[in-house]
Amino acid sequence: MTGGADVRMATDQFKRAAVAEMESAAKEERERVLSQFPLEDWRTLPLERYALGQPAPAGSEPTYCRLLEFLTPNLGSIKGGSAAKHIMYRHNSGEWRLAAALRGMEPQDAWRHLREQFAQAFDAVAAGDFEALDDLEALRFGPALVTKSLATYFPEHFLPIYAGEHLRRFITRLGGSAQGDAPAWRSNRRLLELVRSRAEFAGWTGQEVMHFLYEQFDPRPHHRTIWKIAPGERGRLWDECREGGFVCVGWDELGDLALYQSDTDLKQALDARWPGSSGGSLTTARRLLAFRDLETGDRIVANRGIDEVLATGTVAGNYQFLPDRPEYQHVVPVNWDLSHAQKLSTPQRGWRSTFARVDPTTFARFTAQRSSTDQSAGPASASTLVVLPEDVQAVLAALERKGQVILHGPPGTGKTRLALGAALALAGRADVLDGSEPERRSEAQVEVLRGDRVRLVTFHPSYGYEDFVEGFKPDLHAKGSGLTLDLADGLFHTLCSRATDHPEQTFLLIIDEINRGDLPRIFGELITLLEIDKRNLPVDLPVSKRSFSVPANVRIIGTMNTADRSISHLDAAVRRRFAFLPVGPDPDAVSGTVGPLDLAAFFESLNSRIARHLDPDHQIGHAYLMRDGEPLATEEDLSAAFHHEVVPLLEDYCLGRADLLHRILGGLVDEGTGRSVLMSPQDLPDALATEFTSGATGPDA
Repeated sequence: MTGGADVRMATDQFKRAAVAEMESAAKEERERVLSQFPLEDWRTLPLERYALGQPAPAGSEPTYCRLLEFLTPNLGSIKGGSAAKHIMYRHNSGEWRLAAALRGMEPQDAWRHLREQFAQAFDAVAAGDFEALDDLEALRFGPALVTKSLATYFPEHFLPIYAGEHLRRFITRLGGSAQGDAPAWRSNRRLLELVRSRAEFAGWTGQEVMHFLYEQFDPRPHHRTIWKIAPGERGRLWDECREGGFVCVGWDELGDLALYQSDTDLKQALDARWPGSSGGSLTTARRLLAFRDLETGDRIVANRGIDEVLATGTVAGNYQFLPDRPEYQHVVPVNWDLSHAQKLSTPQRGWRSTFARVDPTTFARFTAQRSSTDQSAGPASASTLVVLPEDVQAVLAALERKGQVILHGPPGTGKTRLALGAALALAGRADVLDGSEPERRSEAQVEVLRGDRVRLVTFHPSYGYEDFVEGFKPDLHAKGSGLTLDLADGLFHTLCSRATDHPEQTFLLIIDEINRGDLPRIFGELITLLEIDKRNLPVDLPVSKRSFSVPANVRIIGTMNTADRSISHLDAAVRRRFAFLPVGPDPDAVSGTVGPLDLAAFFESLNSRIARHLDPDHQIGHAYLMRDGEPLATEEDLSAAFHHEVVPLLEDYCLGRADLLHRILGGLVDEGTGRSVLMSPQDLPDALATEFTSGATGPDA
């Protein structure tokens, strides 16, 4: 809904009284901030009272940054991402990390500069000079923290909303015009002006406005990843987690996860602490950051082993690092639902590690089935809720924004499968995307491709304009002995004609191996018409002189293997008109074991070596270690995949350089000849485990 009567109707229905408890909690949190950090003390505030990452004496008060990010949720959230939002902080390595405006300064000098700008900001707001805030350069590197600070000390001048994107969305929803490069405090003021200009918000508090806007126009993703998180090995910490209302994970030696700015930053710490973890540490880093960034309302599953759900949970608060705990010091508050506890009839092979993604449809089945001890419950019924996978959502969003997208990545990462998944979603067949019934998906794909709305084509060097748009081709039905040419519409021309006749439907062209064709020659003058703002613009085709346009309801998905040719080799005009989505190797897709070999760990470690000695574009995709949509499970399948697919592919990449192949495959290749070592399928898992996965990898499930 947008503006006008819709907003008035929504405000009439909004239960303002329901906010009272949260408003009372917010008042207490604000009083705590004002008590511990009085406004008049800011110009003498010491650095150790401000920044994250400093060892605090037992029983001491939290720092200002910790208080605002983690301990005052009812004042509005600035959670998410790293401690970089605080402009300066002390990293777990002991190094001080400073925003660009402070680089080159000693920590105390940087703090004096930053502290003075905070004080100037508070003085400016107290004097009503809001424009002066934009001149304080260092504060622009922490817009969410600064805006929350201003809203805490001056709640009459700011709303408790701090994310720039959220503020812009709300401004637009209320009929205003949002400025993309405006700092959060300026957007916050603009939103407050809009709220005060509308009679329906008369007498509302900032808390009421904030809760109303998030309830009605929530800009956060509606379908976030659902995580399976093991509460200790074999669920040994489950009783503590259940009774305490939280979930916890190990890797305590890393310290506070909030102090890591990126997955690479955290990977370096993992590699330093556990040198044998090899390529798997990057995935561990990404999963730990996902754990850190869990949001209130996110759903999780607690498991014991690979065949038992202990409970499902709803995240109830922010990540905390609790160094006083004897172990498993990374903690997230959770409200547990024990009624979903169950033994699974089919073990989940990907649940051997602490973290694993849970498909939304699988999660729906967990939550539909009641505990076996609940005798009053009837037979479990599978949920009919269909939630699109995240990768399909990303493709559809890119298509909506740009009109056409290229999925790029190494071979075997499932680019064509993802493109077909988007086609199924557009055709209303999202029910087959959960992967639980591959035969139904295959049947649905055939059905969609036989219809009129989706076309699949593979480009190759001889594919041309006459195949794609129009051209004269032999008339096979002409009578007589001579060659007769007839004007024929190409694939894209035909699809666009159908789309013009049915403007209420979306039509899709999937171009596999798009980079293997001569794109400027194939698209011709139509490359201009692909832009969203030039759809329906007519041009005269050079062959037939007919008028032609690309309808607004046509979408294009291309796929390309970056091992064949990088994005930079594509024609510049083509690149400008396509969105590019990377489709990388997915270790979660091959979670499982073959004998002593952890398949996902081997996969990550192998790709880590390929990226180091070749480049990331030549990594192998997870499809090489899968069969019938499932991770390889037998020694025979693993041996066939390794010797007949992976090794030949790497030999091709290495161009006969035995030394390079040896650096990638180690002892599994003869260094002199470059020939892969022959061994029985029964011995291969142990050899791969010894070569690629030796060393500690952190806590398991």
